[in-house]
Parts: sequence; C-alpha cells; structure tokens
Amino acid sequence: MSQTVPDRVTATPAAREAIARLRAAEGRPVMFAQSGGCCAGSTPMCYPGGELIVGDADVLLGEIDGCLFYIDRRLDEAWHQDQFILDVAAGEPEGFSLPAGDNLHFVTRTPACAPPAARAAGG
Repeated sequence: MSQTVPDRVTATPAAREAIARLRAAEGRPVMFAQSGGCCAGSTPMCYPGGELIVGDADVLLGEIDGCLFYIDRRLDEAWHQDQFILDVAAGEPEGFSLPAGDNLHFVTRTPACAPPAARAAGG
C-alpha cells in the first residue's frame, strides 16, 4: 500500500539547484524539517535523508525532487498556511543544517510573503 504524499510545499529554481547539488554530494536525497523551536525562525533545517527521526509531532508537507519536507505540527497549526515555498537566502545555515551553497541557507516562505519571482517560480 503506497502512501499519498501531500503537496503543500514547492521550491524556487534556486532551491531546486541547491537540492540537486546536495543530492549529488550526499549520494542520496536530503530532508527538511521546519522546527517549532525558538531558533532560526523561518529557516528550515536540511539534513542527509533519514538523519532526523520524525515522530507524531511532525507533519509531512510534501516532497521536493524526492526530498521530504516536514513541519512541527504546532507550528503548522499556528501558521495556518496551505502552501509553503522553499527558497535560498544569503548567509550561513543555522545549527546542523546543510548549506544551500557557499554562504547560502534554505528559507521557508509563504506565497503572500514571497518575492514576486519566487511566487511565479514556486511550482
């Protein structure tokens, strides 16, 4: 029996390029976790696939190019968003997150808060 993966997350071309580089470097998919903790705000954490144990408090938002994206259930309820956009921004990643490139980190945006280019490319 196959599991239906939700489709609540998309990515900009820059994020998809970063994911492709990471997949090549890691030799496997990566995974994302949007934490409900106090650090990093809208910064999702990126890990080698399977490196983060997910549980009942995590909601699967979807997958981007074979890479799963989770969000903390309470944060998902608080944000009340149907759609999220994975993007990249300047600056080093937080904590143990893999970088999106040299001096780049991943960010999570909502369609209402995304720059126009990200909204147009977010599919």
